[in-house]
Amino acid sequence: MRHLKAGRKLNRNPAHRRSLLRNMACALIEHGSITTTPAKAKELRPFIERLITMARKGDLASRRLVVSRLGPTAQTPLTTDKANEGVEKAWKKVTVLKKLEERAKGFVGRPGGYTRILKLHGYRIGDGGAKALIAFVDVQIGPKGAPETADAVKEPKAETAKA
Repeated sequence: MRHLKAGRKLNRNPAHRRSLLRNMACALIEHGSITTTPAKAKELRPFIERLITMARKGDLASRRLVVSRLGPTAQTPLTTDKANEGVEKAWKKVTVLKKLEERAKGFVGRPGGYTRILKLHGYRIGDGGAKALIAFVDVQIGPKGAPETADAVKEPKAETAKA
């Protein structure tokens, strides 16, 4: 029996679980929200929230701890980011670590609860598993699940009266 055994195994060995959490955390930091299963989302939430709490401190020790938790992918440049095109200097390239530090600055006054999990309707096509969306609380979710930042939320158009 697994009494008092914390955490979900997710049908993976420990190294695979660690790699899965690292990759999902990097994707969440890069995109703002990701779609996954509810069990993986619930397992990712404490992992990413501890990273944000460490990144909020901003000192060298915290930065090194974040890099050790995220692994070597934390310092590789993001290829999908438009800011990286044509940039020669390595220190100007946007990495997951820099994006995490930017996101952490937005949560300075917040004591915790940086992410939210929303259960989605429907099931995955491949295996019929349930779907969930995990997103940062400062990201607004559009009608089709497309994340928008809180600053770029569009105001609804005013209805025009027909005369």
